[in-house]
Amino acid sequence: MNAHPVAIIGAGYAGLACAVELARRGIQVTVFERSHTLGGRARVVAKDGHRFDNGQHILLGAYTELTRLLRTTGVSPKTLEHLPLLLHVPGALHLQAVRLPAPLHLAVGLLRAHGLSWADRLAVIRLMRWLKKRAWRVEPTLNVSTLLQLTRQTSATTRLIWAPLCVAALNTPVAEASAQIFANVLRDSLGADATASELLIPRIDLSELFPVPAARFLAVRRGKLRTGTAVEGIRREGGLFYLTGDPASTGYRQVVIATAPHHAGALLASTGHCVRLAAQIDTLPAEPIVTVYLALGDTVHLPHAMIGLSRGPAQWAFDRGRLGGRVGLLACVISARGAHEQLSREELILAVHKQLEDELGRRLPTPQWSQAITEKRATFACRPGLTRPGHRTPLAGLWLAGDYLESPYPATLESAVRSGVDAAAHVLRHAQQNGD
Repeated sequence: MNAHPVAIIGAGYAGLACAVELARRGIQVTVFERSHTLGGRARVVAKDGHRFDNGQHILLGAYTELTRLLRTTGVSPKTLEHLPLLLHVPGALHLQAVRLPAPLHLAVGLLRAHGLSWADRLAVIRLMRWLKKRAWRVEPTLNVSTLLQLTRQTSATTRLIWAPLCVAALNTPVAEASAQIFANVLRDSLGADATASELLIPRIDLSELFPVPAARFLAVRRGKLRTGTAVEGIRREGGLFYLTGDPASTGYRQVVIATAPHHAGALLASTGHCVRLAAQIDTLPAEPIVTVYLALGDTVHLPHAMIGLSRGPAQWAFDRGRLGGRVGLLACVISARGAHEQLSREELILAVHKQLEDELGRRLPTPQWSQAITEKRATFACRPGLTRPGHRTPLAGLWLAGDYLESPYPATLESAVRSGVDAAAHVLRHAQQNGD
């Protein structure tokens, strides 16, 4: 295989996870990335003298594959802030899991919670027991809203707990979100031990978290990383794949397409053999994410590193100063579609600033600097019964990797990394079977 190394198109978390796994096994890889910044849809952005992530990501302790790869590439555990699961909505809710074995970590947290009635507490327990009794399996056509009705959730638990968790995890409103995928997330977080339910929040930017260490890992293992190189097409000739835009014009025995789905469809179609698969990917519904950054000065702090917001448009706010960043910099996240899409950038920033004032109950300084970052196709819409493609394509040796592929999880960094690792396993198996 080393005579015809593997090509990976896309240096996001999926592509780099695949590259690291192959390099770790002694396989030479070449990674192509059209941007000069690593990370794909989870990357750092430099603008107006500021560096900030294109979106705020959190991890769960249950997301073990990404943390394994962080260790593999030499990332210090201190780069992730480990916080017990905490749902804090100012003036409305404070629910924090405790460091006890499951299910005590959640049960004791519910007993100590502020802002919940006994009916609310019993409703939370009822939903978790309902799912556990069914081995965390529900009807594939069920949406989260119906799941909440079936388990008789109160208006408070729906508004303050389940709806925010659903939109944070699945980036899809409860009326449209897959109850099965939501159940999977709950099973591996709230339904598992206290460590699995921990929140892991990066203290460094998303490009530095994994992509940059992965690039260094590849460099010392003869891997190649070609940034600023856009691959526009793929053709198969004489048993090898050739990439349009590859300056070396080298043939590859295997190729992994690890781009965002809207780029993957075009690359598949260019082969002339994957038209139906390309069409399937192109029709995957998408949901946006908006992150509003507000630099409010050294005197501004949130009560916790991460808080929930209940009055819209933002659902969550992060205090970057508590996470190793600039003091007074807040990142406010708006997941999925909504009325906020009708606002201009300036109107949206003003709306989020006012929302923070209202929910925190105090006046805030005028922002010294602000920015709104919109990822219009941040994730696929995680709806019931959605058919997601797998790693295989109609062409032997041509594979897919990405958070939109078939998986028990929604589109997360963990899904992206797992898909990359799985794609690497397919590459290795194919090479062994063909004597490469």
